[in-house]
Amino acid sequence: QVQLAESGGGLVQAGGSLRLSCAASGGAFSNYALGWFRQAPGQEREFVAATRWNGASTIYGDSAKGRFTISRDRAKNTVFLRMNDLKLEDTAVYYCAMGTRWVAGGMSLEPQYDYWGQGTQVTVSS
Repeated sequence: QVQLAESGGGLVQAGGSLRLSCAASGGAFSNYALGWFRQAPGQEREFVAATRWNGASTIYGDSAKGRFTISRDRAKNTVFLRMNDLKLEDTAVYYCAMGTRWVAGGMSLEPQYDYWGQGTQVTVSS
């Protein structure tokens, strides 16, 4: 059974940086997709970024382009989301998700993911 555990959230001032981590366990992830989504209060869940476990493909949502970077450490079965120049509107619960198959053309849709973490809160203050 695949399990995902996020960490690294917290309170940060606008303009600051955070790095979120997602530790994966319980599976063989060779062709899997690892993604990050976020959900702000009263809003729908939004795609942030995704990477193929073998590193061959990476995609970003519009809100993440130019400020966020997704990466992974295969030896540690961990995917990271580095967030720079954080804005008030980045405040949300951030979720790690894993899909068992990378879909050509993108992995930005929730139904493409089979496993989800519990989420980690990121709060950006002014």
